[in-house]
Amino acid sequence: MKRLSTIMILVFAVVLAVPAFAVDRVITNGIDLWMTRGDGSTFADFSKQSIPAGFFCFKSEPFTGRIVLRGIPIATESGTLGRTDTIIQRLDDATFSKRGVATTRIQMRAMQFESVAPVKTACGSFNAYVTLDGEQPITNMRIVRDHEKGGRFYAPIWVNVKIAFKPVGRITTEALELHKALRFPPARNAQWSDGSHLSVAYEGFVKVDTDSDGRADTFLPGTSNFAAGRSAIPQKYFDPVSGCHVEDEGQHCPVTSSMQ
Repeated sequence: MKRLSTIMILVFAVVLAVPAFAVDRVITNGIDLWMTRGDGSTFADFSKQSIPAGFFCFKSEPFTGRIVLRGIPIATESGTLGRTDTIIQRLDDATFSKRGVATTRIQMRAMQFESVAPVKTACGSFNAYVTLDGEQPITNMRIVRDHEKGGRFYAPIWVNVKIAFKPVGRITTEALELHKALRFPPARNAQWSDGSHLSVAYEGFVKVDTDSDGRADTFLPGTSNFAAGRSAIPQKYFDPVSGCHVEDEGQHCPVTSSMQ
């Protein structure tokens, strides 16, 4: 009788463990889609490294202000990505260890912003445009599973950008550009879910504009079983800064593109 009771306990334990084995052990490679609101939370900050005197014209003073940015939707072959203005690709499949930790490499593949308001100078007003500048660095993402539907992730974003200033109300052939290498540390409390509770997904490959010339040029994989920025568990308190990447020269606070 005692032996039978022991067997029943073991069987019951196995039955309870089945859902855990049903959880995906591998996050497949794919893209994460973001959009950037022009609400002041994303900006370029020139207080520590100013735009030098004479940049806009011979009489312009050093610019030490802040330029608030908003996203420009990325062109795609079929228009399937909606208002997405930032695409990060997870380059590898990520397998969870027994401790619930997985890693993958990530790379910025497309990004484009514009200033919410023109920059006013002694030389007139200029609109600012931020785009990627050449081949982008690769960093590592660390993914932690806190429960069967998701958890947290840590992803430093390294990005090389070009900031182009175009005069308002007049045409010029002179290129006014700044080139910067930005190194954003991981966001403070970035969440992820397996996406099973979402209705928006992009399966298969999608052709997107990666050089901001308005024409789709590169095929990227679709989304996968990883919904960045989305928690599967409702949060009583949401800190909007927790998902921001903050650096000395600026801040980027995107939301997932499916939150349009």
